[in-house]
Amino acid sequence: MAAPSAQPAPARHGARHRVLRYAARRLAAAVPVVLGVAVVTFLLLRLIPGDPARAVLGIHASSQQVAQLRRQLGLDEPIYRQLWSFLAALAHGNTGTSIYYKVPVSSLIGPALPVTASLVGVSAVFCVLITVPLASLAAARQDRPADHAVRVFSLIGLGMPSFFFGIILIIVFAVNLHWFGVGGWGTTLPGHLRSLVLPGLTAAIAIAPVLIRSLRVGMLEVIESDFVATARAKGLRGPRVLLAHVARNALIPTLTLLGINIAYLIGSTVVIERVFDLNGLGNLMLNAIGVRDFPVVQGVTIVYAIAVVLINLLTDLVAAQLDPRVRLR
Repeated sequence: MAAPSAQPAPARHGARHRVLRYAARRLAAAVPVVLGVAVVTFLLLRLIPGDPARAVLGIHASSQQVAQLRRQLGLDEPIYRQLWSFLAALAHGNTGTSIYYKVPVSSLIGPALPVTASLVGVSAVFCVLITVPLASLAAARQDRPADHAVRVFSLIGLGMPSFFFGIILIIVFAVNLHWFGVGGWGTTLPGHLRSLVLPGLTAAIAIAPVLIRSLRVGMLEVIESDFVATARAKGLRGPRVLLAHVARNALIPTLTLLGINIAYLIGSTVVIERVFDLNGLGNLMLNAIGVRDFPVVQGVTIVYAIAVVLINLLTDLVAAQLDPRVRLR
């Protein structure tokens, strides 16, 4: 009796090793991607009109002062030397020093990163809370008024810019009802969570319509499957069938789509953070672009690239965990 029970442990051990090897290969393959993003960002920033030295010193600075600051910053060197210096510093984990703030870029990214990460996390939670019930309702009431209402909601969400919807939420829930603040990050953990409700909902509304349509189509296909008919024949009805059998089997394509949209959401938080006055990476990047602070823009872009790679990897791992048919190769 002891021999059969000893078999699952090595199987689980081997599966764990396969996951670790897959994750290691994906992370190693991501290094050239992040490096390419860094190089492209470096070159594109040099095409932006304006002189960082002039932006720092102001319009009343003399040409000699601007030239001296350019020498100090290394901006007078050939572009290939600047690129080599940037990549050499990046290889040692150094993202450089801010031209405008005169502090290491990492000290600016550190406080802003939790704000953006929290916004993305809250948005993902809102996406799930919006998508699963509405898609289940639409699939269960196909071609009925409830289904049409959900599809109309999806069309409105797809056609409305996120910043416009954010402004409406501010007017209704902050200005008129006084349920939330107009903007800001708060000073305590409850204050942080409270300040993320409206921007998180704004970001979720921007990507939830695509997820609702995807999950609805997937559920409609699964509803006609034999195992669903078997479950109903055993007496299972209503939400239990939809959530335990239909939704889980239709979730994999939507989960992949959610990962892609969360990766997209990381970049789109730039506008949302500006609307709600959140001091995250997006706001930091916009301010840095305004003053031609190249090191800060490069540092934030690299953080964005790493975050997208990690989210895509996590999406693949979760998909393999939910569906045994998915193999990590």
